[in-house]
Amino acid sequence: MADEGRATAMAATGSPSNRHSDIIAKEAGDLISRLHDDILQLILSYLPTRFAIRTSALSRRWRHLWSDTWSLSFYRDRPDAAASINRILDRYRAPKLMSFRICSSRLDKLADMDSWINFAMSRNVENLSLDLDWGKYDIPDFLFINSSIKQLYLIFGYYTNDMNPKCSVSWTSLKTLSLYSCNISDESIANILSGCPVLESLSLLFCKKLRVLDLSKSPHLITLEIKRNCVTEPTQLVAPHIRCLRLRNSKKPCALVDVSSLSQAELDIAVFKIVDNKLDVDFHQTMVVKMLEKCQNVEKLTLGANILKILSLAELRGVSFPKLKAKALTLDTMISRYVIPGIVRVLQNSPDLKKLTIQPMGSAFTYHIPEKHIDIYLDSHGLNWDQSWSSEFNVELKQVASFMQLVLKTTKTLELIEARVKGYIKGRCFLELRQMVPMLTRNNNVSIVLSSRKKRCRATG
Repeated sequence: MADEGRATAMAATGSPSNRHSDIIAKEAGDLISRLHDDILQLILSYLPTRFAIRTSALSRRWRHLWSDTWSLSFYRDRPDAAASINRILDRYRAPKLMSFRICSSRLDKLADMDSWINFAMSRNVENLSLDLDWGKYDIPDFLFINSSIKQLYLIFGYYTNDMNPKCSVSWTSLKTLSLYSCNISDESIANILSGCPVLESLSLLFCKKLRVLDLSKSPHLITLEIKRNCVTEPTQLVAPHIRCLRLRNSKKPCALVDVSSLSQAELDIAVFKIVDNKLDVDFHQTMVVKMLEKCQNVEKLTLGANILKILSLAELRGVSFPKLKAKALTLDTMISRYVIPGIVRVLQNSPDLKKLTIQPMGSAFTYHIPEKHIDIYLDSHGLNWDQSWSSEFNVELKQVASFMQLVLKTTKTLELIEARVKGYIKGRCFLELRQMVPMLTRNNNVSIVLSSRKKRCRATG
């Protein structure tokens, strides 16, 4: 009877484990509720606004917390998106707005865009992001005159939008500017730059019409990114103050007229030139060698797969390379016979190198030169690869180990090799490679770090 009574009591009150879980949940809820409103609003600011609003159903205290957050972000594609956003803005109470973002692929349904931008500016927004994937949007003139915005991201997807302000630009606080898929002329970029006296970072992605990018009058601009511009703009770059350059160029060479302060550079060719179904090697070779000449003093250098392929062809043709002062070199490529000669020459010409990083083609925005075009060129000129190296689509464990041996043999000052072999060395092969590392470094004072998915191994000779 006593056992039945205990069973009945437990059925009524729940098992001990369930009661314990309820207590923990209640205590956790109490801990959150005891936090100051400012902290709770900070937490809510990191959520998309629609999720932050849902917390208003938790209790009376939470009902209006979201309306005083410092960030608003909208990811809306529904037909009623405009009405929903307008209702939310009507209920928003904070006098200061740090971040305002709209991401939509239904611009034709968002006719109130100008008023939303004006709302954000009236709250002295500092970080403004417009990610509009479809349709053309004429940027209102009032956006070009603002003293509060510090970070501005204008991202246009399928349709290229014009970025030609009709007034004098005045972004006196702007430090970061990112333009994606814009038509922007030399005159327009000059107007923009003249109105950004403290600009520190500029990104131009998929932008057209720009021919000469002159940053000589922007002394605070230290970071520049130009990636895969569709018709090879700009063709000239004058940037004496930048320290970090990420350049994914295309068909025509981008002349680095002045990059004398550069200390970090990431270089690759995004599109390649084919004439009569043949790779124009002379054209690309000239482009790449001139790029390296301008980056001789760079201490942290990243070279993409296409540049390394062109350098390999140049090496087979006996073309001389400039000496480099790089202390850290990253090779953004698969290990194959198409890049080995170029890599070896770059290593030989880098007498101060301390760290080498190998990673398999990290850029999703690069068209890679097909192997067949390289093979056609070699056959027509009587040149041959070292056949002990495979193609980039058939990388074997032994080849990775042989490549590391080659690196250790070629360099004398190297202290660290980091091989990010994720994607082409997996499972058992990774374990076997890890076992080889001590033998590879036996006669060298070099550390080798291997990483593949969640596994990581470090060995020192």
